[in-house]
Order: sequence, then C-alpha cells, then structure tokens
Amino acid sequence: MICQIEGDIVAVRDAFVELRCDAVVYELLVPACDLMRLAGSVGETARFHTVHYLESQSQGATFFPRLVGFSTRSDLEFFLLLTSVKGIGNRKALRSLQMPIPDVAAAIAARDIALLTTLPEIGRKTAETIVLELRDKVDRFVVDRRAGAAVPAGGPAASLMTDAVTVLAMLGESRTTARQLVERALAADPGLESADAMVTAALRIKEVGGG
Repeated sequence: MICQIEGDIVAVRDAFVELRCDAVVYELLVPACDLMRLAGSVGETARFHTVHYLESQSQGATFFPRLVGFSTRSDLEFFLLLTSVKGIGNRKALRSLQMPIPDVAAAIAARDIALLTTLPEIGRKTAETIVLELRDKVDRFVVDRRAGAAVPAGGPAASLMTDAVTVLAMLGESRTTARQLVERALAADPGLESADAMVTAALRIKEVGGG
C-alpha cells in the first residue's frame, strides 16, 4: 500500500497528474481545486499523500487500480470523510472539490447548503445529506484564512464570512464569486470583524477590480 509518493511532475491533464519516480511514471487522480496550481508546477518535485481504490468499468466486469494524491494528510482525511457519505463516490468527490478543502469544510460546518450546491455534481439533496452527516465532524478541517489557524466549526469567523457571502449573494453575486471577494477582503485587511465590514471591503475590491 503506497501512502506517500514523491517525484517530478511530468504533466497535468484532465483530472490526472503524471509523476515520474526514477524510471516509473505514476498517474495520480487529484482534487479539482489542485489542478491549476499543479499545472504551474510541471518539472518540479512534489510529494503526495495517497490512497488506492479499484474503479469498476463495463458494469463491474473490469476493475482498474487508481491512485489518488493529496498535497496534505489533512486533505486526504477530508476526502475519506466526504466519500463516507452515501452517494459520494471517489470520482464524484474529486470533481466536486473545486474550492479549497478548508472552504468546503467551512460551508459544511456553517450548514451553507446554497454554497455547497455550487460545487460540481452536488445537488440540493446531496448537499443536505452531506451537512446532516458531516457537520459535527469537520471542525479540524475549517481554517480561518485571516490567521491561518483552525477555528471551531460554526464559530464567529466562519459565521461572519457566511453572513457576508449571503449578503453579497442577495446583491446579485454568485456565491462562489461572493466568497472569493470576501476572502480577498480578509487577506487585504485581517482586522475586519463584522459581516458588514467584510461586505463593504468586498464591494470596494470588486469596484477597483472592475468585476
């Protein structure tokens, strides 16, 4: 069982990373949120935490071994937690993780069904099931981006961010764009301590950026 692998990134295509380890090139499935970053790291050395599974094809007549790679052990553990939810298979989980994993965990902790449904392949019923089953299990995956430290699920930081995103959505922004604007506002001014201040700062960033 391979639990970690290190090598040179040869190529990034579709949902895969090709990793050269001496004379062997491994094909790793990776979360959607990591693809762009990894595409910019072709030729560099990288280490992945990995998990194996068998993927069935031809109605279960044929099985192919798959290796899934994550940048951190925490990301791998969140993936295993997500795939414990009924109806969330490995491929579906990887495609749905289009936002950074701490953001997905924060949405689950805050019971933000609307934000979860913006993820690929996650409908409202699936989002509700994810929240129901995981809302009390994601505390350690939630990160306050202002300080880079873990915060309790549903705590003040996560709650204020969710409130700010909701207000921006009511003003016409998509929830994905709204969350990005709020995160940029917090990165620019970590001292923002209310949802109203976050909304104001986010709108200012949008106005300056022209989008």
